[in-house]
Amino acid sequence: MQNRSRFTQSIFILLALIATCQAFAAGPKNVIVMIGDGMGYNHIAAGNLYDKGTTGTQSFEQFPVHLGMSTFPYGASYDPAKCWSDFSYASKAKYTDSAPAATAMSTGKKSYDGAIGFVGATSTTAERAKHTSEYAQESGRATGVITTVEFSHATPAGFSAHNKHRDNYSQIAREMLSESKLDLIMGCGHPAFDDDGKPVKISEKGSEFVGGVDTWDKLLNQSLPTVDCDGDGKTDPWTVIQTRKEFQDLGTATTVPKRLCGVPQVHTTLQASRSGKKQMAEPTPDAIEKNRRGGLSGDKNADAFVVPLTESVPTLAEMSQGALHFLSHTSKGQANGFFIMIEGGAIDWAAHGNLNGRLIEEDIDFFRAVDTVVAWVNANGGWENNLVIVTADHETGYLTGPNSGVGGAPVWNSLVNNGKGKMPGMEFHEKHHTNNLVALFANGPAETLQKFDACATGQDPVRGKYLDNTDIAKTIIGIFASKN
Repeated sequence: MQNRSRFTQSIFILLALIATCQAFAAGPKNVIVMIGDGMGYNHIAAGNLYDKGTTGTQSFEQFPVHLGMSTFPYGASYDPAKCWSDFSYASKAKYTDSAPAATAMSTGKKSYDGAIGFVGATSTTAERAKHTSEYAQESGRATGVITTVEFSHATPAGFSAHNKHRDNYSQIAREMLSESKLDLIMGCGHPAFDDDGKPVKISEKGSEFVGGVDTWDKLLNQSLPTVDCDGDGKTDPWTVIQTRKEFQDLGTATTVPKRLCGVPQVHTTLQASRSGKKQMAEPTPDAIEKNRRGGLSGDKNADAFVVPLTESVPTLAEMSQGALHFLSHTSKGQANGFFIMIEGGAIDWAAHGNLNGRLIEEDIDFFRAVDTVVAWVNANGGWENNLVIVTADHETGYLTGPNSGVGGAPVWNSLVNNGKGKMPGMEFHEKHHTNNLVALFANGPAETLQKFDACATGQDPVRGKYLDNTDIAKTIIGIFASKN
């Protein structure tokens, strides 16, 4: 009888193991999407040249999947032949902004410029769409978004909120905090600090990125109306962290709260908008308000790392480490895994301003975040259990090597390698987005990677095979809709 009991127990254990293997054979447990906002091929190359003194050496560039990706919005297209025969094509063709680009990557459907979670040709005809994060939540996974810019900005919003226009920051922030089922939100927008991380008086305008003064106050004292995230019939308030040490400590915390909102003590960006060494001796109220949105000096034109970084805010790598640790230690994350979008949002800001030094800084901050994610994956189930996608929402600034496109001629010169730790030779041709292809890198279970390759039906004469940004969502939604 005892032997029969042991045999029965063994059968049950074996069946459980088989069921577990079958459950996760369909796809990874955890899905991590990393977006370098505005990060084109040459943005990656520029960061590489400064960081390593050569190109093609970042951890994500070693991933088995390396494809091009089109980014155009609803009603537009990408023409490979025109792109490489007419230097002006990429900047004059209809190009996307970050809102519909994020919406496309999150919902699998194209939309108009400015759209957050709505898909269609115009704001009057667009329909509300379901986000990848919402599919993840339905599969029992924990979910989160991280950015180096305001957490209600286009890309994190485009993966979690629904609004007819991206500029409705307060509305978007309130939806993310009070109506979404996100478990984690991290990003800037702190109303009590400026872009240099210095305290300022809280104002309604300065609080728009966090939903307004009243929303911010209620968020801090945990009286903000929220939803039930874990299905226990009780609403789940946010635990808020703000200091760099709190972000760092999260990476090794022995216990974690149900939900976490991390808002670093800086206003619009972690580092890209800092003003630098030249400060006004006695700032006026108007100057303080101006400094919320981009600094008081010309130091932003300096070479990379010449202006000291603001030490009171975390790096994207520190935020990412804390977020991965948090999500994987929530009850949902432990049982079913998680989905997270991590954005290096200020690569775009630096490119819009044609700021070479700030671009390099933001590139490298993003690169180190990817390194952190790769290390976490290797220590937590490996590539059979984790999918990591590294890409961009669009290219910003039309970055090339010097003397490209002279007189509109179809000339694309390479960046000039001046050695590790030195600014490469580079030039911007625009201050806006372009319709150029961006790169997509992926690593994870072999079956999932094959799906990306199958989606790459386009062929570019320079970049090779390419897919569309909607294919990201279509692939990931398929994972969440499977039995795992």
